[in-house]
Amino acid sequence: MELPEGLGRGFDSADPERGYSPYISKGGPPVHYPTLDEKEDDDHLHNPDEFQDKRPGWREYCGFGATWLCLLCGILLLLGLFLGFPIVRALGHLRRQDTQLNTVERLSSHTYPILGGIRTSLIDPDTPAYAMTRKSVLGQGNLMLVFSDEFNVDGRTFYEGDDQFWQAADFHYAATNDLEWYDPDAITTANGTLQIRMQAIKNHGLDYRSGMLQSWNKMCFKGGVIEVSVSLAGPAGVSGAWPGIWTLGNLARPGYQATTDGIWPYSYDYCDVGITPNQSSADGLSFLPGQRLANCVCNGEDHPSLGTGRGAPEIDVLEGTAQPDLRIGVVTQSSQVAPFDVWYQANLDFMSIRDQEITQLNGWKGGPYQQAISGVTMLNNNWYDGKQYQKYAFEYIPGKEDGEIAWFVGDFETFRMKGGAIGPNGNIDQRDVSREPMSIILNLGLSNSWTWIDWTNLMPHLVEGTTMYIDYVRIYQKEGEESITCDPTGYPTTSYIKEHPKAYQNFNITSWDDAGYPWPKNRLLHGCD
Repeated sequence: MELPEGLGRGFDSADPERGYSPYISKGGPPVHYPTLDEKEDDDHLHNPDEFQDKRPGWREYCGFGATWLCLLCGILLLLGLFLGFPIVRALGHLRRQDTQLNTVERLSSHTYPILGGIRTSLIDPDTPAYAMTRKSVLGQGNLMLVFSDEFNVDGRTFYEGDDQFWQAADFHYAATNDLEWYDPDAITTANGTLQIRMQAIKNHGLDYRSGMLQSWNKMCFKGGVIEVSVSLAGPAGVSGAWPGIWTLGNLARPGYQATTDGIWPYSYDYCDVGITPNQSSADGLSFLPGQRLANCVCNGEDHPSLGTGRGAPEIDVLEGTAQPDLRIGVVTQSSQVAPFDVWYQANLDFMSIRDQEITQLNGWKGGPYQQAISGVTMLNNNWYDGKQYQKYAFEYIPGKEDGEIAWFVGDFETFRMKGGAIGPNGNIDQRDVSREPMSIILNLGLSNSWTWIDWTNLMPHLVEGTTMYIDYVRIYQKEGEESITCDPTGYPTTSYIKEHPKAYQNFNITSWDDAGYPWPKNRLLHGCD
């Protein structure tokens, strides 16, 4: 077939697919167009390939769909992980809360930064059922368990903010010239016990490191029984170590001497010579500065509860030492108060000892800083070094002449005092069996001011390290009269503590004046407007 005239000039090749150029017929330059199977040098979009340019069949479409399906599943999985899991977890947490106690008593104004560390009950869930009650020896019937810590969770730490009920000290206990630095690292929980370890390790310029655990301003109690199961730090029968399990009025922070100034160990609600510096006596009976928070402090002065004498008396579950001649361990169990009787002699008519073969009145009755009503009990040397445990306790009724304290080793009552033992005497009046909210202190110290130190027999154990093991702490109170707060009615403490941060937060300040706070004026010494 012949082409129309002139059209042939539009071909520049014998191959019609390659040679057609409509521009040539119009006088334009010859142009070469590539075919479908030909690639231009500057063609970045078209790259003929046997496989990539092939028209996809059903298998290729299926492979392409599977890739997108996998990608979609991955996206849904990630969304489920980051959005669904928190929702499911929160719902599970709410279900668990439905089965737990939903009424939590406010113990103090302390705040806790780690919500997961807060226990929702004052009673440790690991406390066995048989320990839920304890019979009173002071006529209070069956007492109910109101607080317990079984220390069954291993690896607990007690740095500031770590624990809801306890905090470990981080200071030198200068008030008793201790030889150790109290370090939180010396306290932990393991094998179902609280462990306080003392060792010859240099720390803050001192030769020994140990631990002190306090419930100060976190958990306090007033009245009832405190019971502690412990295996004391060895070696048994060797004089030197100073284990302590004791309670102190919450207005005093242990180790912070500015807070104890004019507070410890006052337990007095009168306005007489007993509140004056040195009890107005020049014979050396008392070196105390006077009761700072007397009941006759003037209106408008700094006082946590005007009209009530306040202080920080001390009641000890135990302080440990040894009888060096017999090479056996002993504990003292005491109440420490101010102001003092002449010669620190309490009224023996109001004290009793159950078995004088194992318990005796303490020959040391006090000194210019405290009066002690105290009994000394001999121990079994197997109750040391984690070999065996023994429980120690005291039960008390707060009050004046109607107050009372009984101490125990095991289930055996060792020593008892009634309020009359510290009743009116000479120019001072009745001292109280503590009516203050009491905090708990657990510590292992070392001091020449406590006892003679048998360095020859003690030092090898200090080099290796000696440990006090505490199995549990439990508090019992009469039903309907529970008081497990640092702010009991008529005896608040937490607001006063918060208003005096310099004294309560700096252990280097040793007096109330040095903390920058004036002593309140009282009616007896200053008169009131």
